[in-house]
Amino acid sequence: MEAARSVGPFVVVGGGIAGVTCAEQLAVNFPAEDILLITASPVIKAVTNFKQVSKVLEEFDVEEQPSTVLENRFPNIKVIESAVKQLKSEEHCIFMEDGHRHVYKKLCLCAGAKPKLICEGNPYVLGIRDTDSAQEFQKQLKKAKRIMIVGNGGIALELVYEIQGCEVIWAIKDKAIGNTFFDAGAAEFLTSKLMSEKSEAKIAHRRTIYTIEGARKESGSKARADNVGSALGPDWHGGLDLKGPEEFSHSIHIETRCEVKKIYLQEEFKITKKKPLAFPKHQDKSVTVDKEMWPVYVELTNGTIYGCDFLVSATGVTPNVHPFLHGNNFDLAEDGGLKVDDQMRTSLPDVYAAGDICTACWQPSPVWQQMRLWTQARQMGWYAAKCMAAASLGHSIDMDFSFELFAHVTKFFNYKVVLLGKYNAQGLGSDHELMLRCTRGQEYVKVVMQNGRMMGAVLIGETDLEETFENLILNQMDLSSYGEDLLDPNIDIEDYFD
Repeated sequence: MEAARSVGPFVVVGGGIAGVTCAEQLAVNFPAEDILLITASPVIKAVTNFKQVSKVLEEFDVEEQPSTVLENRFPNIKVIESAVKQLKSEEHCIFMEDGHRHVYKKLCLCAGAKPKLICEGNPYVLGIRDTDSAQEFQKQLKKAKRIMIVGNGGIALELVYEIQGCEVIWAIKDKAIGNTFFDAGAAEFLTSKLMSEKSEAKIAHRRTIYTIEGARKESGSKARADNVGSALGPDWHGGLDLKGPEEFSHSIHIETRCEVKKIYLQEEFKITKKKPLAFPKHQDKSVTVDKEMWPVYVELTNGTIYGCDFLVSATGVTPNVHPFLHGNNFDLAEDGGLKVDDQMRTSLPDVYAAGDICTACWQPSPVWQQMRLWTQARQMGWYAAKCMAAASLGHSIDMDFSFELFAHVTKFFNYKVVLLGKYNAQGLGSDHELMLRCTRGQEYVKVVMQNGRMMGAVLIGETDLEETFENLILNQMDLSSYGEDLLDPNIDIEDYFD
């Protein structure tokens, strides 16, 4: 006989940033109500040291904490560590693997995303998504002489820069690195930093990853496998020692415009009689055939083959529309995410979604786009809670201001990186122009203009331009008369727009 539990009207599924932020905000709005947070992991992700840098730009740290910390801060939040077995939306009920069920008045799904692995089930292919997989990577790296990294997003960029004492083959499908975030000019600016010998002195990261020793219970392993651990935080590598066994600092070779064609285990590869390449010590084509035997061989679509100790699949994520949601008539977007409207509602009554699992299907601001990033997970979780609260009280609510402008601050290759609006001219076609300012090794500034108005910007380095540019994009002021003066380093453009 299945057990029953007392229930509160609000249930949130997912212990990542979106879910925890949503639960916290609901707890503040309804201090007398029970808020249930269901998570498959024994630790939750909490936002700490939140700082509003400007109107839209924000910075924060991410800490892994035991769920008791959240429960102590919010007495009306009850964290349930269990995998979800099934959602029955018509009954407004969630069934758990442990036999319990929870009836909800309003439900928010924040189950995140899962990594797109090149090859499932291969022991030599590692995906890095959560803290467990990051620690497994660190363990494997300690004894690796050569690895291949496949992918061109944030995790790949950070890995390539941080790894020392190990040869790295970096395979990307684009012409230049960091295609998700940068144009070719910014990529060239960063590549020059990457290829210069990295300082042996490790620079302290502003953020730290906290792991909870002993918090991972054996009984929770199946739950984590089923529901996928929540994603890594900003500067996720800060608490890891990404050092291979060799003495050199940096040794990187980039293979562009290619993808993985086939992966061979050592025994399979011997049968093929194909010749793998040795690691190219210099960026030329006179590479020799590799005589060493490797555990795994990777054939790329450009015809090259490399042997390595293991391969890192850093090829992005897909929304984690988990099997427990099957049987419900959710509308899905083209990218596989749950469609949500401008009130974060899914297609089913009283079911909301936030973070990586959902796809924004409202008419967006001309200078906002969804990207599955930490900042948006926090913003969506916070806003979803406000929408749930308003609906429960019969109130209407306006779209949150954070969705007016895409704004993200991060760090790559130890440079501060700020992305604003249509920073890569997304969706603007050929009807735009770019203005650039670059000081090698110091800063890279790119502005996207359309009809005399600023639509986006990329700022690499300590430019101090983010607040001014944010205002110019939001105000959509005609800047035609300023011309090149906008980026003249000898002119303080803040004085123009006080």
